[in-house]
Amino acid sequence: MSSVGKGVAAASIANILKSKGYAVSNIKCDMYINIDAGTIRPTEHGEVFVGEDGVEADQDLGNYERFTGNPVTRVNYITTGQVYQEVIRKERNLEYGGEDVEVVPDIPNEIIRRIKLAGKTDKAEIVVIEFGGTVGEYQVLLFLEAARMMKLESPKDVLFAIVSYLPIPEMIGEMKTKPTQYAVRTLNSAGIQPDFIIARAARPLDEKRREKLGIFCNISKDDVVSAPDVKSIYEIPINFEKEGLGERILEKFGLKARHKDLKEWAAMVNKYKAAKRPVKIGVVGKYFATGDFCLSDSYISVIEAVKHACTANNCTPVFCWVNTADIEKNGTGALKQFDGIIVPQGWGSRGAEGKIATIEYCRKNKVPYFGLCYGMQMAVIEFARNVLGYKDANSEEVNPKTTNPVIHIMPEQKELIAKKQYGGTIRLGGWPCKIVPGTHLESAYAKAPADKKAGWKAGKDMIVSERHRHRYEFNNKYREEMQKMGLTIAGTSPDGLIVEAVEIKDHPFFIGTQFHPEYISRPLDPHPLFVEFIRVCLEKK
Repeated sequence: MSSVGKGVAAASIANILKSKGYAVSNIKCDMYINIDAGTIRPTEHGEVFVGEDGVEADQDLGNYERFTGNPVTRVNYITTGQVYQEVIRKERNLEYGGEDVEVVPDIPNEIIRRIKLAGKTDKAEIVVIEFGGTVGEYQVLLFLEAARMMKLESPKDVLFAIVSYLPIPEMIGEMKTKPTQYAVRTLNSAGIQPDFIIARAARPLDEKRREKLGIFCNISKDDVVSAPDVKSIYEIPINFEKEGLGERILEKFGLKARHKDLKEWAAMVNKYKAAKRPVKIGVVGKYFATGDFCLSDSYISVIEAVKHACTANNCTPVFCWVNTADIEKNGTGALKQFDGIIVPQGWGSRGAEGKIATIEYCRKNKVPYFGLCYGMQMAVIEFARNVLGYKDANSEEVNPKTTNPVIHIMPEQKELIAKKQYGGTIRLGGWPCKIVPGTHLESAYAKAPADKKAGWKAGKDMIVSERHRHRYEFNNKYREEMQKMGLTIAGTSPDGLIVEAVEIKDHPFFIGTQFHPEYISRPLDPHPLFVEFIRVCLEKK
């Protein structure tokens, strides 16, 4: 089933192999026809993660970066849409030399080419490839065929692991292996025998279940890996190591560990688990509802960045998801319980007024506020309405007819929108940001460890690199007026034209960034803006 933990399993395996001295790369293969994840709504497929080169990818690529520290790019993300698009392009250009082009073997061959390209580009010795979806789905068959062909071509260089869930029905109280047996048989029908079974369950696997899976799935019981629920996903590599997974993988590849060191990782996990002081963070967004259930995966990078910052501050996060529709309907009373509030990314007009009301509450009541991308834009609108007095101030995205578009479309985007060229056309990926001296933003970045600051450009102005995903921006027509009234421009593009961050000085923490600092936060390297936000939340608390 989906969401069982394939992404963190793949990230954890890469983490372990890297700790043993090997250069590792991760790839996510998604089955949908979309070229990338950029046009998929978050409630359908979770957060869209943006790589340094601007790739809009599945949220699992964020886990790959957080677990390994390796930056991901376009080569680390493969979709069915990309594969078919390239095969058709080659056919139109006569690159198949007049042969008829067939689904098999030409589609699997293109998948294999892309997998090998990623390994070569990343200079990897071992490539960890995750197939999205589930083994019984029609759309995964061509990827399984590619995997089978790779194994056939080079039997000693390809291993398979299946991540499968073992339910424990509440009224029965016994862990059941039959669904996993059936999943493995389905995989066998595609010509693939797994080398490992990663047995996900609420509780650790017992010896009887391990033996049963070994017998009925044609696998050594030592290659059945127990993967119980844990408090933090960052415990998973440590649990896998206890099961000997890394050593077993290297043994099957005929390789030896060059060194073994998860000490820093284990220390971080222990610090996270030991933290007792709670800090209550409200995340006010509009991508939570999925039927009768709540989908926090829409903001997974934000959530993880807060966790990283809490570990750095020796506290534990308590998250509350607040739907903007509830704020619009019931007012801001529910916000009184929080030590700090985050308004994350978003698109369109729905829920905008709830976010603006939230920001007004934070500004007036001195509640630590962190606005990310859309959250910065809504902060500018709130300031224009309630401080400058422009009651109709808005974003052109929300109200194209507003007479005070304090947030407007980026000039180069107008033509693209007119042509309905939406996919992959917005301002994406890593861009430099000049930090204005004397701002809260600067002091937060200045507290970062020396090795992190080594990658920034020093001088009169600090220059940092942050990732972006937006089509609208601060309207410079209102810049001077807003600054006079107390809104500080805290970060800009190096030429000073694009406003990258705003803040309010007479406030414990009121910062909005056009960029997404959450994308580059790591458990071993938390982002300084999140670290400062949580520090102030604790201080204010």
